Amino acid sequence: MIHHVSVGTNDVQRAKRFYDAVLPIVGIVPMAEDEGGLGYGSGTFHFSVQVPIDGQPATVGNGSHIAFAVENRAMVDRFHASALKHGGSDDGAPGLRSNYDPNYYGAFVRDPDGHKIEAVTYSAK
Repeated sequence: MIHHVSVGTNDVQRAKRFYDAVLPIVGIVPMAEDEGGLGYGSGTFHFSVQVPIDGQPATVGNGSHIAFAVENRAMVDRFHASALKHGGSDDGAPGLRSNYDPNYYGAFVRDPDGHKIEAVTYSAK
């Protein structure tokens, strides 16, 4: 089980506007904030967005992404629309990815810092 995932940001307030709008759609809510970053959570899972502690600029991990499980396809659609509305960019519109599974329905976006995130469901609805 994963306890937490962290991504870097170069602009905490820009990241806040994005993640405060997008993460509640997948059931992850704001929990903490300071000048160095943001904390979100659901149950025992924590997601943080933070300025790197080494003082270097935040960069994106090539080939990495974070997928959030959601209950149905409408949540995937809302996740994608909210991400685009709040400063994210499209990296794969909502739709079936039958090469993964006949019911794999997902959407991929980049957050304002370029991190690739996804919402996915296996629900047929």
